[in-house]
Amino acid sequence: MAVQQAAGTDPYFPDHGDPRYRVHRYELALDYRPGPNRLSGTARINAIAGRSPLTEFVLNLGDFKIGRVRVDGRQPHYTHRGGRLRIRPGKPVRAGAAFTVEVHWSGNPKPVNSPWGGLGWEELEDGALVASQPIGAPSWYPCNDRPADKASYQISVTTPSSYAVVAGGRLLTRTTKASTTTWVYEQAAPTSSYLVGLSIGKYQTVLLGDPGLGGVPQHGHIPADLLPRFSRDFARQPAMMDLFQELFGPYPFDEYAVVVTEEELDVPVEAQGLSLFGANHVDGARGSERLVAHELAHQWFGNSVSIADWRHIWLNEGFAKYAEWLWSERSGGRSAQQLAAAAHRLLSSLPQDLRLADPGRKSMFDDRLYERGGLTLHAVRCALGDIAFFRMLRGWAGLHRGGAVTTTSFTAYVGRFAPEPLDDLFEAWVYGTALPPLPMPETRAAV
Repeated sequence: MAVQQAAGTDPYFPDHGDPRYRVHRYELALDYRPGPNRLSGTARINAIAGRSPLTEFVLNLGDFKIGRVRVDGRQPHYTHRGGRLRIRPGKPVRAGAAFTVEVHWSGNPKPVNSPWGGLGWEELEDGALVASQPIGAPSWYPCNDRPADKASYQISVTTPSSYAVVAGGRLLTRTTKASTTTWVYEQAAPTSSYLVGLSIGKYQTVLLGDPGLGGVPQHGHIPADLLPRFSRDFARQPAMMDLFQELFGPYPFDEYAVVVTEEELDVPVEAQGLSLFGANHVDGARGSERLVAHELAHQWFGNSVSIADWRHIWLNEGFAKYAEWLWSERSGGRSAQQLAAAAHRLLSSLPQDLRLADPGRKSMFDDRLYERGGLTLHAVRCALGDIAFFRMLRGWAGLHRGGAVTTTSFTAYVGRFAPEPLDDLFEAWVYGTALPPLPMPETRAAV
């Protein structure tokens, strides 16, 4: 596994994340009461100091009351302002040394303000969900909020027994005492803070397909009244899983869950081992099937293979967009070439001032980034030919499983599969802003 850590703070979100240390594991114990939207929690964070002694460090955490902070069992000096919990241990942590942080907090969780609206913990009419991309994780737990700092998680949530709790990972235990139930989930795979998913609601749980011997368990958690529509809209997800494992390599996690809330969501949200959809994405006519494919593909590209910082977001979204096209092509819909042509026509009518390699914070979720990212991968496919292209995709997902990558590491990796240098292709598609000509299959080189 190759892991590339960002050298410093994220240029798009310099107040999020602290590169002076990295987290190995989070153990979160939460108690949530949906009526008053009241959350109290304890976090035990196992971390490792960087190359310099750690005289202080920062965790990101929203507007909560702090009840207790300990570093290796001792009380440090700390301040909590502007979403930053700044901790100064009584004795500096030695360079490279392991240390443990314990934080107790409580309050009414609320989303983190951002240019895209509130992010993170969202109180619903009857329950809650977490949609954190890119900086919403501190809305509900203390974390080193940078995508390259990936850790394992154990999450325990206690809530009234009428509610179900769904988190990314494997359900270890579910224990009912009096009127409350405690759900404990384990996510062993390295996980970015924004990809820790959670949903609390009144759901029915269904099995999607038959995992069989060695298959991937897939479950849906749905309000009862939406189950008939869901059953049709998600019927082909097991076939998507089979296709993506063929094209991208083995599914990188233990299982996969999808949640549909009773409320509408602007867009579905990916989390590690989990995707969240709104009621508006379930119509009984497979009207959002491309989004089902998109979110599933993120489990490989974005979740398992993560980005070192947010400048490289096209490596998440461009890959998931192209997976939509591959699913369409292999399931009897329009071919990737036809969908690439449609995307090219759309982009040709829009401003051409977006650079994939560094789109800027304001444009990181621009639709043009998704479409141009998909087109870039189609251009690579046309240059490599199908055999080398899909060998490259599987190799990329396998080599960087559980790690973090950059645009430069991707272009260098692709070059290993090319019969001739692809510098001009990447200069035009990734580093330039003008829209290059539509890539055509007949330009594919023999490998």
